[in-house]
Amino acid sequence: MSQLKTLKTYLPWIQTPLIINAPMSGIAKSKLATAVTTAGGLGQIGFMDDLQDLAHELEITRKGLEHIATSTLPIGLGVIVFGTPMEAGMNLFAKYKPAVAWLSFAEAEELKDWTESIRRASPQTRIWVQLGSVQAAVEVARACQPDALVMQGIDAGGHGHEDGASIVSLIPEVADTLSQLGFDIPLIAAGGIVDGRGCAAALSLGASGVVMGTRFLAAEETAIPAVYRNAIFEASDGGQSTARSRVFDEIWGPNFWPETYDGRCLKNQAYEKYRSGVDIKNIRSWLSGAMNGPAAERLSVQDMGSIWAGTGVGLVKQPGRAADILEEIRGDTRGYLEKALRSL
Repeated sequence: MSQLKTLKTYLPWIQTPLIINAPMSGIAKSKLATAVTTAGGLGQIGFMDDLQDLAHELEITRKGLEHIATSTLPIGLGVIVFGTPMEAGMNLFAKYKPAVAWLSFAEAEELKDWTESIRRASPQTRIWVQLGSVQAAVEVARACQPDALVMQGIDAGGHGHEDGASIVSLIPEVADTLSQLGFDIPLIAAGGIVDGRGCAAALSLGASGVVMGTRFLAAEETAIPAVYRNAIFEASDGGQSTARSRVFDEIWGPNFWPETYDGRCLKNQAYEKYRSGVDIKNIRSWLSGAMNGPAAERLSVQDMGSIWAGTGVGLVKQPGRAADILEEIRGDTRGYLEKALRSL
């Protein structure tokens, strides 16, 4: 059985190519998850600090997806593992039984503990783990026996491995390494994918599906302020307009993220000051004064809040419904793959 057929055994509603919205905490909620799943993708909800709010979003999603006949809630639920109390989360998995648990940001042993607990609380929930290196993929494959690995390239927006590679080399090397070790685990590609060209490339590299975060920032169902969405549309040349740095988490106070991770954002004045050698305490003082003083009107929206976005941001130019985004990308992907075959 191919890896895609394996995925379809527990995600029977999906259409191909498989397109997944990233579980972006605080902005990927019930509305987006419902729209993506209804359109034949895997919709996901990002984990939230307030578990009551998260339960509310899951309840809305359950009602909105009653038309899909499955034994699980037909979405993924993202979990930022480090710093999250495990037992509290298990109650949600036991009650709502999401089709996929998307685990990220932890070492293999902690991921193993979460995997075992979720499989006890909701045996039908499948475990996907997001990683950013070959070594991490091997360690998690051995420790957790995951149902899929989400390999996140360094082009991705938001948080990820500080030291990494793009999916162009990451997906093939992980696939080869796991195969040599006797593992047959579907790989999902994440990072820099925003259209049919990127999706076709990821599938050619060996991925069974693709994850998009930045592309879904344009979706009408994503819960972000209009000014943030407009900043995404105005950005271009993603390798120049975004940067990876830990400063995006440090400008508001001590950074609680483990040293393994940094994040990619739209560049802002705080980042430029940090890169030029300004001490982080002075940056915080400047930002506080600028936001609360007469200079506030000269600050851009990305100066006043970290806008997480990947290098594909320059290709995202207009809003749209999530269903239309999926339909467009699926059609374009098939077209690019057929064109590539004809050119051989």
